[in-house]
Amino acid sequence: MITTVLPAAAAAVALLMFATWLLSLARTDASLVDIVWGSAFVLVAAVVVLVGDGAEVRRALLFAMVAIWGLRLSTYLAWRNLGHGEDYRYQAMRKKYGDRFPLVSLVVVFGLQAVLVFVVSLPVQLAATAAQPAGLGPLAVIGVVLWLLGVSFETIGDAQLARFKANSANQGLVMDQGLWRYTRHPNYFGDFCVWWGIFAVAAETGPGRWGVIGPLVMSFLLLRVSGVVMLEKTIGKRRPGYADYVAITSSFFPRPPKR
Repeated sequence: MITTVLPAAAAAVALLMFATWLLSLARTDASLVDIVWGSAFVLVAAVVVLVGDGAEVRRALLFAMVAIWGLRLSTYLAWRNLGHGEDYRYQAMRKKYGDRFPLVSLVVVFGLQAVLVFVVSLPVQLAATAAQPAGLGPLAVIGVVLWLLGVSFETIGDAQLARFKANSANQGLVMDQGLWRYTRHPNYFGDFCVWWGIFAVAAETGPGRWGVIGPLVMSFLLLRVSGVVMLEKTIGKRRPGYADYVAITSSFFPRPPKR
């Protein structure tokens, strides 16, 4: 039932983010929220699998899709970020708010992330309440294919970037190889595909279709808020050749580079 699934999901993600906030205070590192982001979706998916009364095969498929995506993302970010100090965004907030930063971060960082996880994961939550159809149809197949494309873009793109950065000869240079030749943000494009794929699986159910707000919010975040726009505000200053890269390379959807 919706009245059981949605409150359970909300409570789970709220508790996780609150616990992460407490840990961030102990470690003086609000960047932990970025690592927990993917895992928070996995927790929501696990909760709705347990408390939902919808078709088992769909609940299991959606859990697998979210778990593979979320655990890969959290593992990668933990490997990349832990031990390197707090991200510059949170350092700037800490400097701005001073002694008020702990409370501000609880609301603006961890609380907001909890709300976003809840909203973006609505397709998974709502589909878990639908008993019909009991099986999977063509739309679910399309969703899985789209999800596979997204996970592949993220995994390959992250691996290519990590290999590029590991080579000291590339210090200060712009990554324009592999998938990065066709889109400046293959990982964000991957997230986009993953969540529209998850929605497609959920949309075979009546309640799941109302979850369209989830991929819409994720797309807005990636394209207009915390994804492309935020990252490219400063990267041009740190990478002298980035303006030339921007001139010929798609910002989001992959396409051959301009001549």
